Amino acid sequence: MKNPFSSTRIFVVEMIDELKKATWPTWTELRDSTVVVILAAVILGVFTSISDFALYNFVDLFTRLVS
Repeated sequence: MKNPFSSTRIFVVEMIDELKKATWPTWTELRDSTVVVILAAVILGVFTSISDFALYNFVDLFTRLVS
């Protein structure tokens, strides 16, 4: 049976080695990317809200005309 602590140690060492190879963003790049993500989420939320409101009113109008 394999020692679980040995496997865990090997995993952690390999993970740290891979993380050292990664290219990390600068603080400016991180801030700019965060602003873009927040703006995209707000725009998508506004678009979804407007679409939902318009569709609700269209269906409500259509059901009033039919009945």
